Amino acid sequence: MKFPDNISEIASLQPDFMGFIFYEKSPRNFEDDIPNLPKAIKKVGVFVNASLEEIQEKVKQYELDFIQIHGDESPEFCHLLQQNKFKVIKAFSVYNLFNFNTLNKYYNYCDCFLFDTKGTNYGGNGLTFDWSVLENYNLDKPYFLSGGIGVENIEEIISFLKKDHSKNCIAIDCNSKLELSPGLKSTEKTKQLINAFKK
Repeated sequence: MKFPDNISEIASLQPDFMGFIFYEKSPRNFEDDIPNLPKAIKKVGVFVNASLEEIQEKVKQYELDFIQIHGDESPEFCHLLQQNKFKVIKAFSVYNLFNFNTLNKYYNYCDCFLFDTKGTNYGGNGLTFDWSVLENYNLDKPYFLSGGIGVENIEEIISFLKKDHSKNCIAIDCNSKLELSPGLKSTEKTKQLINAFKK
């Protein structure tokens, strides 16, 4: 999310989470004020290889509930964030031959994982990976599913969520497929998506 009026519009649809990107190279980089949101909506700050000091500053400024890290952050850095009482979501770019064993060293230092599509950017590529690779995910750590999710593949994602190997998926992370322009979400598309999951 990027624009205050649009944030308020989307908040009226009562999503569980709203993301705010704090990465200067992103066209969605957030530099505004966040309107008052219902307490039920958790604010997620998205960072890429940021310093602890930068993250601490944004958490304090925006009263963030979760930290989502999308870069090359180490398990030790995740541990440091947790020691600072932050709830940590660590993103991983997934592809067909992705080795899920690499997640083991992060297991104790993250509250959730996020599985996104491997692309040229740190997220927001609008690409979907083959969700069947998650059959190889054997940890009980909950995860967010991301990557090219929108109204076009609602039925596919709902079908996936009914499968046994998706039981640890606790959230669907939607971004570019709901956009009119970077950071500006279509209220109608977002409403369609949320309503589909409420059925």
